[in-house]
Amino acid sequence: MLPLFPSPWQSEEHQLLADAAARFYSERWVPHQAEWRAAGCMPRSTWREAGAQGFLCAAMPEAYGGGGGDFGHEVVLALEQSKANISGFGGGLHSIIVAPYILHHGSEAQKQRWLPRMATGELIGAIAMTEPGAGSDLQGVRTHARRVGDHYLLSGSKTFITNGQNANLIVVVCKTDPSQGAKGVSLLVVEVEDAQGNLLPGFKRGRNLEKIGMHAQDTSELFFDEVRVPVDNLLGGEQGKEGQGFFQLMQELPQERLLIAVQAVGGMERGLTEALKYTKERRAFGKSVWEFQNTRFKLAEVQAQLLAARATVDAAILAHMKGELDAARAALLKAWTTDLACQLLDECLQLHGGYGYMLEYPVAELWADARVARIYGGTNEIMKELASRSM
Repeated sequence: MLPLFPSPWQSEEHQLLADAAARFYSERWVPHQAEWRAAGCMPRSTWREAGAQGFLCAAMPEAYGGGGGDFGHEVVLALEQSKANISGFGGGLHSIIVAPYILHHGSEAQKQRWLPRMATGELIGAIAMTEPGAGSDLQGVRTHARRVGDHYLLSGSKTFITNGQNANLIVVVCKTDPSQGAKGVSLLVVEVEDAQGNLLPGFKRGRNLEKIGMHAQDTSELFFDEVRVPVDNLLGGEQGKEGQGFFQLMQELPQERLLIAVQAVGGMERGLTEALKYTKERRAFGKSVWEFQNTRFKLAEVQAQLLAARATVDAAILAHMKGELDAARAALLKAWTTDLACQLLDECLQLHGGYGYMLEYPVAELWADARVARIYGGTNEIMKELASRSM
């Protein structure tokens, strides 16, 4: 594989972090992947370990316990995790999705209370959007929070929640005023465990869901039955205003979708690496599989499309770091890169022959893990609809 062009946003500091992350993942976590896939979850100790390495909340300000970096620091961590084929760790969601909701929409007291503990891994973040009857249509959520004095009583159910078994800090999308439609949506931050690790009354973790791929990722159902949540846990800025949730979601979703595109590129890079390695070692009809012209042509095409994807994602990263990435472009990028990842990883798997279908080969897991990215973060059909509105 030809080396990719240097990313225009990447500094020497970014590269040093990428190198450190690659070594850490390879030495510390990759040897445990089979164990964690069988368990359906990575242990909580891995979160503390990631925090100690500075791999959590790398772009959060130092004043809140973060690494004080920029979005590029988060990107290199996500890329190296994808290239290491560690799909079970929800650190990207924790650091790039959940923490920014608190940083951008929380009060000063909320930032001081939660972000430092997120940076160490003491608090593990999740965001509970999807419900059994509401996926990409976030206005259709039925989970509701009724205010009684200085608390809300939160009731409803969520599903497909990343970090669902481990998370102890959950941003819940709910209706505080069901009569107002999108204007009645709010975000409540729920610390679901007390200091002793006991679950709040009324909160229950459901099944750790069995999936086609991402077997080490704890993707779960969550249930809330009149869970008491302090009014101070509403994400509404210093004034604690209700009804801002839909706006907050729309503001943060472009970064989430860019993260998914970054992860898709990382998966494609690893897939091409595995295909090159396998075809050059595997022999058929007295020569290596690489020596067949069809193999070389197929992998040259894969590399060309990967180079195009990486360049396009790099341009979007630059735009985002300047505050110029709009929702339509992020949606289109998410849809295109995840569709492409499924296509290219299928080509890489095919070149492995029967071994490509065996989970002992990384390409099989990469292929299975990639499929869900066309669904989460908003289905690709919804992404294309959003993008088309700006044309």
